Amino acid sequence: MASIPNFHNPKALIYAPAGRDAQVAASLTDEAGLSSIPVADLNQFASSLDDDVAVGVLTEEAVRGSDLKPIAAWVAAQPSWSDLPFIVLTQRGGGPERNPAAARLSEVLGNVTFLERPFHATSFISVARTALKGRLRQFEARARLEALSEGERRLQTALAAGRLGAWELELSSMALSASATCKAVFGRGPDDDVTRDDLIASIHPDDRDGVLASLRRTIDTGCDYSIEHRTIWPDGSLHWTEVHAQLYADRYGSARKLVGVCSDTTARKTIEENLRRLNENLEERVRERTREVNAAHQTLLEEVAQRERAEEQLRQSQKMEAIGQLTGGVAHDFNNLLMVVLGNLELLGKHVAGDAKATRLVDGAVQGARRGAALTQRLLAFARQQDLQVRPVDLAELVSGMNDLLRRSVGPSVSIETALPETLPPALVDANQLELALLNLAVNARDAMPVGGTLSISLREEKVVGNGGDLKEGIYLVLAVADSGIGMDAETLKKAVDPFFSTKELGKGTGLGLSMIHGLAVQLNGALLLTSEPGVGTTAELWLPATEQRPEQAKETVSLVSEAAPRLRILLVDDDALIAMSSVDMLEDLGHEVVEANSGSQALELIRSGQPFDLMITDYSMPGMTGAQLAMAARDILPALPVVLATGYADLPAGTDIDLPRLGKPYNQAQLAKEISRVAGEAAPVPGSGRGAGASGSRLVKADDRCDEIGDGACVV
Repeated sequence: MASIPNFHNPKALIYAPAGRDAQVAASLTDEAGLSSIPVADLNQFASSLDDDVAVGVLTEEAVRGSDLKPIAAWVAAQPSWSDLPFIVLTQRGGGPERNPAAARLSEVLGNVTFLERPFHATSFISVARTALKGRLRQFEARARLEALSEGERRLQTALAAGRLGAWELELSSMALSASATCKAVFGRGPDDDVTRDDLIASIHPDDRDGVLASLRRTIDTGCDYSIEHRTIWPDGSLHWTEVHAQLYADRYGSARKLVGVCSDTTARKTIEENLRRLNENLEERVRERTREVNAAHQTLLEEVAQRERAEEQLRQSQKMEAIGQLTGGVAHDFNNLLMVVLGNLELLGKHVAGDAKATRLVDGAVQGARRGAALTQRLLAFARQQDLQVRPVDLAELVSGMNDLLRRSVGPSVSIETALPETLPPALVDANQLELALLNLAVNARDAMPVGGTLSISLREEKVVGNGGDLKEGIYLVLAVADSGIGMDAETLKKAVDPFFSTKELGKGTGLGLSMIHGLAVQLNGALLLTSEPGVGTTAELWLPATEQRPEQAKETVSLVSEAAPRLRILLVDDDALIAMSSVDMLEDLGHEVVEANSGSQALELIRSGQPFDLMITDYSMPGMTGAQLAMAARDILPALPVVLATGYADLPAGTDIDLPRLGKPYNQAQLAKEISRVAGEAAPVPGSGRGAGASGSRLVKADDRCDEIGDGACVV
């Protein structure tokens, strides 16, 4: 009898020559309950394979391109009970569609499980334990098969020794003679008289017709009689009987008798039935394990899909960040161009004041340039780079003050309802940008209600506690604008704040309105939340941080500016020749003396030369030396020199530790004159007066002139 493997010390044969793979595999197989046996090469691996090995562990890269014939020969020569499991560690997955080399390994190894790296230790241990369980079941089946074979051999030995029951049947008289062993096979005692009819009557009713038919066929044809049937003993117990016989004829060829043997095969039948049940149980276990493996595979697929979704979201985020950077850069350059256009148009308008047609043409060009300036503000808002003037603002007062403008903008077919509590705290916002955002939302709501409807504007206070997503903990004021329009489906809502996305027909919108509002909300440390349903309408909520500071008292928008402002000597620094030329013209038109420099180094040379300057106006973004660096260097030479920094960006780059007055691009002559007056501490000449120092008289001008163009041409003043 062959030796049975030691179930208590199963072995794992490991071939993983690269790095620490063998050590890791050995550690994990030990934890799975296997004794690890590392080998140095494939030949040693093949020679170490035997029936006592429980599982083989290989790495795909170690066997790729190697001669696997010795292993394949051993696998093919396994006994019928054996199907050695293999675990292959791969870096490209086990499916043929993902890893064609896996198909070759599957053909060679047969019972193989591919485990893709990197994997969790528990995954390897689970696979190893599964393989071990399957191998142990093979060992059990081997033992049972060997036990059954041993039983059959003993039975054959017993039969050969004369333990078969012998019998003869005379065909002429149907007289039966049976040995004691034969009688015992049918449950009779050795002294009992047994006839043919007694034996036929003891056959199970379901088998009797078959036995008689087989007996008749042997008598008629002379073929050997061989049959197995159930027998009911006198005590009522059921047994199996196997009968073999041959027909004997006389010298004339006439059939005379049947001579045969019989045996009790109940024990063998019982063993076969138990084995059948064992196989059924084994198959059920295999099916259960297969279901578990399939479930694990499905879970892995879901995890892979989830990772792919996360990667796609990351790519979208990176794409939006790149679009924002590109948009901000384009808007900044466009700001510079618009500054040149607006400055020159403003000066040109003074020279054609008496020509009505030329004045109309210049005004049209100015309006177009201002629309372009509004567009750059939207682009900078989307890129979160517009220059904000954040102050405490009473939102209820702001909305109420826009009531007439909102009603004119939405038209008579849309009714406006407001809910503005007076007890709410102020919010930290840029009032001008918020007015523009609110007006933009109102215009969008009007376009979503082509046959009219209701526009609802409300304010409420909300508190964010814990994880508020994009919002930090604190108190927020929620400015909600809701319409009863056509609404948006889920797919449209996802893309609503994407730049240049618009549901309006060509020429009716830029697709930057909601992008601008979203950028403004984020820059104010708030958020824009959109909810919509087709046929119900859309609600846009601006979440804005509240503050305990009180709003500043409204300043007089009309101030007396003396036309007798002193003439200043100003150093203008800008690397863009067109912007420098336009700014110089505006300053000289204001009556100042201007010295132009096109770089930071050139400006420092002029300052070091000892020339007197009352003020320096410098662009921020310049090659070689930024405006902030120039200001610090200039103050080292002339500490009292006032400096104004002109830039189109909202925030200076990190590390710019300097506090300078800011002049946002594009600026007009009035804004330039106002900033000069504020910084120099003197009243600036009135824009457009053309008078320098020594002029007499005074006039009233707006110190806060602004006109921000939006989509439908409405002007906020």
